[in-house]
Amino acid sequence: MKTALITGANKSIGFEAARLLLQQGYYVYLGSRNLENGQRAVAQLHAEGLTQVEPVQLDVADPASVQAARETIGQKTPVLDVLINNAGINGGMPQSALESPISQFQTVFDTNFFGVISVTQAFIDLLRQSPAPRIVNVSSAQGSLTLHSDRVHGYKYYDHKAAVYHSSKSALNMYTINLAYQLRDTPFKVNAVDPGFVATDFNNHRGTGTVQEAGARVVKYALIGADGPTSKFISEEYNPETGEIPW
Repeated sequence: MKTALITGANKSIGFEAARLLLQQGYYVYLGSRNLENGQRAVAQLHAEGLTQVEPVQLDVADPASVQAARETIGQKTPVLDVLINNAGINGGMPQSALESPISQFQTVFDTNFFGVISVTQAFIDLLRQSPAPRIVNVSSAQGSLTLHSDRVHGYKYYDHKAAVYHSSKSALNMYTINLAYQLRDTPFKVNAVDPGFVATDFNNHRGTGTVQEAGARVVKYALIGADGPTSKFISEEYNPETGEIPW
């Protein structure tokens, strides 16, 4: 049975991704910063008949928590086939390049950027044991430097009052490129995927898309075959034809 770890999976997009992978026959480790929330999420999945899942306390911004989760999962399985780095925060709005304090940048980066690196490095040994490992970094089209710097289209369609969040996702995108490059001669597929503007707690339910749509977009790239893409930035909401958008 294939295995997957999803961070921030006790609700919203991460929870839906867990549900979809369970339906595909995966055993899912459901990462949750608060273990009780994770246990409630697992209970809900069990009630749906999806039983190959268990909660793992995992605060991606806490190195000790990441290491403890690695030890816990490593005692249960020698192989991890899928890692979905989903946990993220927006850091509170509005945000300004000049007025937002360094502490706000640090808090958001600890989760959205450094947290991804921490988890990826902690679990890379288990992923290397898989014949077809997949890493999906949940990003945002809001992290595209190309789209934001387009004076004609970028400024029209993109909110420039989220300087902290945008910067964290741009950094995540660059990490994704470097990670994919380092793993280029291996079976790994590493991609950054934008789930879209989805109505969740993350944006006070202002989004226009559904959690179901978002979860499917993320899981699609966790399930790609050997001929699938790697080192790509995907936003099927922005580009429904090919999915790929500029970095």
